[in-house]
Amino acid sequence: METWLIAHLAPLMFAALVLILLIGYPVAFSLAAVGMLFGFIGIELGLLTPSLLQALPDRVFGIMRNEILLAIPFFTFMGLILERSGMAEELLDTVGQIFGGIRGGLAYAVILVGALLAATTGVVAASVIAMGLISLPIMLRYGYHRPLAAGVIAASGTLAQIIPPSLVLIVMADVLGRSVGEMYRGALLPGLLLTALYLLLVFFITQWRPEYAPPLPLAARTIHGRALFARAMVALLPPLALIFLVLGTIFIGWATPTEGGAMGAVGALLLALSKRRFSQALLIQAMTTTAKITSFVVFILIGSSVFSLTFRGINGDLWVEQLLVGLPGGVIGFLIIVNLLIFLLAFFLDFFEIAFIVLPLLAPVAAKLGIDLVWFGVLIGVNMQTSFMHPPFGFALFYLRSVAPPQIRTADIYWGAVPFLLVQVLMVGLIISFPQLVNWNLDTNAIITTPTNITVPEATPSSLLNNDDFSELFNETAAPDAGQ
Repeated sequence: METWLIAHLAPLMFAALVLILLIGYPVAFSLAAVGMLFGFIGIELGLLTPSLLQALPDRVFGIMRNEILLAIPFFTFMGLILERSGMAEELLDTVGQIFGGIRGGLAYAVILVGALLAATTGVVAASVIAMGLISLPIMLRYGYHRPLAAGVIAASGTLAQIIPPSLVLIVMADVLGRSVGEMYRGALLPGLLLTALYLLLVFFITQWRPEYAPPLPLAARTIHGRALFARAMVALLPPLALIFLVLGTIFIGWATPTEGGAMGAVGALLLALSKRRFSQALLIQAMTTTAKITSFVVFILIGSSVFSLTFRGINGDLWVEQLLVGLPGGVIGFLIIVNLLIFLLAFFLDFFEIAFIVLPLLAPVAAKLGIDLVWFGVLIGVNMQTSFMHPPFGFALFYLRSVAPPQIRTADIYWGAVPFLLVQVLMVGLIISFPQLVNWNLDTNAIITTPTNITVPEATPSSLLNNDDFSELFNETAAPDAGQ
């Protein structure tokens, strides 16, 4: 029995984590608890030495020293301030006036404004809630098909997941050990292309079912000609200036992501002040929510560090490697299986949980296969968008349900999400088929960066490892210079 347990401790550890998560325990504490429990089991079985646990303080302090993680509270704070500054309301009203005269005009406006909000806030909840409160009642008032209206709002809100300055791209860059700036540059074109595919989907729906998205009546289009042009300029300039302040400076190389986030937070405060929406209550509310979200992320990161330390100590990384590198189809087979796995996991886990639990297990295998990790991270990021749109657990659907008027049924939201979910899956296939969508402005233009002969070493009990091996585990912390 003991021999069998030693041979299968890594899959048992992973299965235990899945079981505890399905029961409903908090992710951060589940990761840490499973890591500690199996760490002690490994010590009792002679797979680990007690000195291995001395690496835990080093890992925690490595996370605390990681300056790139400061971008998370900055971008979160910026998004929360912008949500309450009235910018979304002005944009939707103005863009709605521009496109209101054509079929599906309001839907086009929601998607375009969703892309602009994504490029300024980086927070899915802020985008979905703002557009749900503002645009959904208007779309229903003018006869829009309820599932189409709900699906457009939920899908356009998820653009904040992949269009920089997405929070999940920051996390994934840290997990993959790659620059946030590279992740942002790689994700920019897929994010814009996904926006275009949403617009194309609405176009086809309105051609097939014109009654689903009628144009606004003339009485509702109150601004015309030069007045509309002037108003469009006034409404569009602030977000465009903020986008340049944050993303432009990062892409050009003038600022690191952390510095760009800090400037964005200041810019959001100035924008709220200029619109006379700033108040002490707003500041306290934004700071409180930012502290909660940041604490949530950091605690998951600490828990995942405890889990990964033990998992590597019992050769779990070798088990995953042996499991995945032998898949039929080579690199493409690996990518297909991994994306199917993440698509299914997205039914039960949110994007942060997938990024912290699954991605650290997949990244070493992808690297051994010679897959460019920036490309791989963007691919997984697009796939993880589906976690917001999966009925019945998609967070974007929950956000929309919380602000939708009573005549919108939950079934309307679910059915409306399905076509846009299929578009997201199509985008995953396009990135695999055309890797230059991500790599066009990076240093590589292929999925495979270098030819690799993969030799998976036979699993060795950690008790037989030498001191140098343990030193490597002790010193493996979240790199403070990643992304700078």
